[in-house]
Amino acid sequence: MRQIILDTETTGLEPSQGHRIIEFAGLEMVGRKLTGKHLHLYIHPERDIDPDAQRVHGISLEFLEGKPTYRQVAQEIADFLRDAELIIHNAPFDVGFLNAEFARVGIEPVEKLCANVIDTLREARDMFPGKRNSLDALCDRFEIDRSNRTLHGALVDCELLSEVYLWMTRGQESLVMDIDVELPGDAGHALDFERKPLKVLAANAEELAEHQAYLDALDKAVKGSCVWRALETPPAAES
Repeated sequence: MRQIILDTETTGLEPSQGHRIIEFAGLEMVGRKLTGKHLHLYIHPERDIDPDAQRVHGISLEFLEGKPTYRQVAQEIADFLRDAELIIHNAPFDVGFLNAEFARVGIEPVEKLCANVIDTLREARDMFPGKRNSLDALCDRFEIDRSNRTLHGALVDCELLSEVYLWMTRGQESLVMDIDVELPGDAGHALDFERKPLKVLAANAEELAEHQAYLDALDKAVKGSCVWRALETPPAAES
């Protein structure tokens, strides 16, 4: 599945109040690896920028003079996103702005344009309930270097989010099983599978060391002992 790590910067918080996208960034990922293909655009909003928003992203209207309007780049953005799965931190915010911009130029909304949308903020709240789950907080939790991030630039945020997403979903790729079963002509009959002995491969010393290092990282992330430690070391029987 082709995935796009996506972020935007805007003139304000509400597209319903006429606020617009002023920066778009998307990084392409295939097979959990960044391909190097990306789309990064500064966009003239044809309106003013709220001072509070400018303090966050540092983009001024003067800087955007001469940049294309959304109407001029809408098709390029739509083509880049088409059929991809989007990975966004606080997806309702960015999707809301994208849909408002696409509606202005007659392009279908994200929900029809793209295969799926993953909201990493919602997933982080499920994984770490009661904790701070901003992009900065997640970078700190997973010890991801964000020293180059002084303002909330969309492209920098995409690079950080790609690392956060890979940390949050580590191990999931090994849980996917593709089973191709040819059904018999008579659906009323039970399927007859021939079971073959499972081949058991023991971990070598290097793999065991990598496993321990991974558990150490999990312990640090949860600030305690991860569940796997308890499974590996069952409690002693009572005397």
